[in-house]
Amino acid sequence: MLDNPRLDLVLATHGRRVVIVLLVLGVLAIGATGWAVANPETETSPQFAEHSVTTDVHTSASVVDGGSLWEEGDQLSNSPVYVLGASPELEVQPVTQLTNETERTPIEDGTVTHELTVRLEATRDGEAFWNESNQELESTGPVEDGVSASSTTIDIESLVERQRQLEEEIGTIGDVAIHLDLAVTYETETHEGAQTATTTIDVDDNAYWLAEPLSVSDTNAHRTGTERTTQSRHPLVIGGLSLVGTLSLAGAVVTKRRLPVDEDEARQRVHEQRYAEWISLGSIPMWIGDHHLSLNTLEDVVDVAIDTNERVVYDAQRGLFAVVNGNIVYYYSERGTWEQTTWPEMGFSKNQQVVDTDQPSPADQLSEFQGSDEFAAPDEENAFDDEDVWEQL
Repeated sequence: MLDNPRLDLVLATHGRRVVIVLLVLGVLAIGATGWAVANPETETSPQFAEHSVTTDVHTSASVVDGGSLWEEGDQLSNSPVYVLGASPELEVQPVTQLTNETERTPIEDGTVTHELTVRLEATRDGEAFWNESNQELESTGPVEDGVSASSTTIDIESLVERQRQLEEEIGTIGDVAIHLDLAVTYETETHEGAQTATTTIDVDDNAYWLAEPLSVSDTNAHRTGTERTTQSRHPLVIGGLSLVGTLSLAGAVVTKRRLPVDEDEARQRVHEQRYAEWISLGSIPMWIGDHHLSLNTLEDVVDVAIDTNERVVYDAQRGLFAVVNGNIVYYYSERGTWEQTTWPEMGFSKNQQVVDTDQPSPADQLSEFQGSDEFAAPDEENAFDDEDVWEQL
């Protein structure tokens, strides 16, 4: 068992409370361990669905004069370039696709509006100073199997003529370009939004083409619900609570067995430990010093030793702490005065009787000595006097 004077002092003053606290802590910790095992952690996390809206513009043209390249009536689709004389009109078809990316399924419910605008714009040093717009398409339709599509036909030949006319009027002031603007608005059960894209229709003497593909895509997310997951609590939590409970109950048992502790003795041991550097073990003869001054505590004796630059001598046989300074002895002992520490304590049992010499002894008590020569006068040959006895002592 741990031998610690300070711990003994705490147990002497608060031992019962310590036992109660350890018992309560142990019971609570064991109860908390059981609760933690029976009630695993539950985590909730929101669930989201991701929807994508993608719009692509497809182009096609019908051949009206193919020459040696195509047959009349041939259809050209998504060609990188179209011959102006063979296909003077361009069919433009915006297609919007709505998909539930989380489930990889098309979105069935919703509406989509497509708008296509042809814009002639005059610029100088990259800044527009004149423009002319003509809306070629405005169509709103439902979403079927996740797709909404519309189409319109643009007379490219007429646009080229208008462009060349403007260039003649503007001259060297600036440049005239043909722009194709796309605007899309969509609405579903969970989202609504808009998309825009633009490109230029480049033209030379014989052909035309889209400078860049018209394409735009959006991604939207919305909350669909909450997912609950259950998992056991961390093993360190359960193990820690179990360990605390076990140690607390074991500590309560050990502390209860250690009680009771004498408070004065524990306090004395604390002082001895605290002032150990000033105390030396030794034997203190009773005749030392002419004056013996009793002090109230061991601390007082240590204070005298510090003030007089002496050491405290502890006589374990007499239970005495003393500082000898010349003919004066400063001491402290739990046994009492200087003279009381000289002789060991005597104890008598309760069954022992005190004999009163003034009263006659009963005859039955004297009878056991009758006939015995233990107390008879010694023989002359074996006789001895008191002086021999004292010399032997």
